[in-house]
Amino acid sequence: MCAASDALLLQGLWEQLRSREELLLSPYLPASCAFLTHMLLCAPFLALDALGCVCQRVRSYRIPAGREEPQQQQQQQQEPPSLRRWLRCFWRLLGNYVIVILPAAALLQKLRTPRLPDLAPSCWRLFVEVTACFLLFDLLFFIWHYSMHRVPWLYRNVHQLHHQNRTPFALAAQDASPTELLSLLLLALGSAWLVGCHPLSEAFFHLLNSWLAVEDHCGYDLPWALHRLLPCLGGAPHHQAHHSQPWGNYAPYFTHWDHLCGTSLS
Repeated sequence: MCAASDALLLQGLWEQLRSREELLLSPYLPASCAFLTHMLLCAPFLALDALGCVCQRVRSYRIPAGREEPQQQQQQQQEPPSLRRWLRCFWRLLGNYVIVILPAAALLQKLRTPRLPDLAPSCWRLFVEVTACFLLFDLLFFIWHYSMHRVPWLYRNVHQLHHQNRTPFALAAQDASPTELLSLLLLALGSAWLVGCHPLSEAFFHLLNSWLAVEDHCGYDLPWALHRLLPCLGGAPHHQAHHSQPWGNYAPYFTHWDHLCGTSLS
């Protein structure tokens, strides 16, 4: 009875989405949704940063800079990022999406020619596929991220721009070179393709992937953050340590690859 109601729930959602099939198959939808989703997920942290400028309680949740930083610089880095910094990041990100990501994603969408199946996945299948996508993406990202730090040419020409934010903030999750942004798009799409996801599972994966990336870069160690609920996740403290000391913590979300490969900064 419970399984049937779950299937009915997802089927109803899927039929609502399939009724807009022409929109769903638009070549410009993936990049547009990715950009708008990122902006919406960052909005609560923009409000939090604004509150942090006047509220000590909010600032107390900000992750302090690394211990190797001079005390004055630590104090500056614990201050929330300014609105000017957010705006500069926004315009860089918008330019990257318009010039590179939008046309590249449109081309990939045309090459993929996705088909929308009649039936929605079961709740169990959706859970398994999304979990498998995250585990695979985490591995592929770890290898790629490690390579960008260990190969000087890759670091200078692909990854260095992302590390201009020594203390990151939510919007900076995608503040990277066009080449790096494109590579992350390919890793995410490739993970879903290798797993063989149902389109609904893939949509959930991309949505959660965007949220985790924003949370990793938000600069806050909040009581309700996912890494406090799931110990297998590193969260913002894990990734901010990487920005302060960029010789470890290469995995984006889970911590097991850094522990197994001896690159954990904990």
